Amino acid sequence: MISVDDLNSYLGYLGDPNAITPNIDKLAESGVAFINAHCQTPLCGPSRASIMTGLRPSTTGIYGMIKDDSIRTNDPLTKSVVFLPEVFKNNGYDVLGVGKIFHTYAPKDLFKGPGRFVGEKPNNNFGPAPKQRMAWQGYRPGNKNEGPRTNTDWGAFPDQDSLVSDFKAANWAKNQIEKEITEKPFFLAVGFLKPHVPLHVPQKWFDMYPLEKIVVPPYLVNDMDDVPEIAKNHISKLAMMPTTDWAIETDNWKKIIQAYLACVSFVDHQIGVVLDALKNSQYADNTIVVLWSDHGYRVGEKGTFAKQALWEEATRAPLIFSGPGITKNKKINAPVELLSIYPTLLDLCKLPKNDHNEGISLTPLMKDQYNGEKLSAITTYGWNNHSVRTINYRYIKYEDGSEELYDKQKDPNEFVNLANTPQYQKEKEKLALLLPITNNKWNKYSSYSFEPYFIEQKERVNGLLIGNNH
Repeated sequence: MISVDDLNSYLGYLGDPNAITPNIDKLAESGVAFINAHCQTPLCGPSRASIMTGLRPSTTGIYGMIKDDSIRTNDPLTKSVVFLPEVFKNNGYDVLGVGKIFHTYAPKDLFKGPGRFVGEKPNNNFGPAPKQRMAWQGYRPGNKNEGPRTNTDWGAFPDQDSLVSDFKAANWAKNQIEKEITEKPFFLAVGFLKPHVPLHVPQKWFDMYPLEKIVVPPYLVNDMDDVPEIAKNHISKLAMMPTTDWAIETDNWKKIIQAYLACVSFVDHQIGVVLDALKNSQYADNTIVVLWSDHGYRVGEKGTFAKQALWEEATRAPLIFSGPGITKNKKINAPVELLSIYPTLLDLCKLPKNDHNEGISLTPLMKDQYNGEKLSAITTYGWNNHSVRTINYRYIKYEDGSEELYDKQKDPNEFVNLANTPQYQKEKEKLALLLPITNNKWNKYSSYSFEPYFIEQKERVNGLLIGNNH
């Protein structure tokens, strides 16, 4: 299982005009690529908690960050949950892991492995990073009081791949495979940090992307004019992040995309190290590989450089399955959820179902035994803020009742909000029926302090819902 932090659709097999990702592309060709997969939360901590528990954020109340060991600590909604790797462990597998798998690494004693980092911990948790910022100070220019500081920065650093954590993680996994891990079946999880900010990798990866050849995504200056107040000025307002307008004015947009793509190509190479080791091992023909990212990432789309939003660029994430019995070189456009990773792996490995899983197994879809047009993907960001993605539409409803609706066939960039357009009202009503019925209060161990809205919402919602989960 390969997880990649903050990896969006800037990939060759997804048709990106810039990306150089031969190893991920090769993996997609060797199996089934779900090209319309969506996260359950556009934030790493709760997204990964959802993948690993098989439960929706609206069920667990994990809407914000949470420590790995706190996911099932004395909370009636999660205390009996069985984590995805735990199912394999309980069924006789050796379970090994390295890197970022849950939000930090993993709950105590779940994996055999070195933890999030191999060797010495980098100096800023996503590093290494230079002593001085290279391009962005972490605050919006002129205002250091508009929220916490961000790790966002970009530039060529350090001078050797071997100094980057993901290099060490890839080689640790490679060594496990080459030394013939175990006589028992094994579950090996490798969690890569890049392209999470800071966007720092050695210069050679930047050299792959000359600035003059970089294509920027479509951008509408007045895009936010028809977006509800709660989205525009609260949920997706990240004052510490660079805005697209700033990046255009300062000639930084292509430089940020260049740095992001450099990190993507760097991590693609590390993924290749692991996949090549598997290909050359005794396990090559009987091992299933799944690759996923925890959510998408906006690289200038919708006005900023961040993940946190309920729009396409923030919710869409890569999802690939490859291995014995899986069709080769197949792309599926049906909307699916990362929540389905858990039941799909159990299905592929012929392990007992977990009846608590809220996702569905994707194996019937891989075998053309299910009509994917009927599927939808739900993303939740905070309490009672949801997006529904179908094959033709994205519908968003916020806790205050405000809405967005986009016709994905006519408007793939989600520029025109049709929520109040009369001819779309019946379609909107159908989509609203797909929203989660359960909206549990915030898990007391989960929080998100980067945006004041979420601090206030947790206090307000948990105060209102004490003794009532709905």
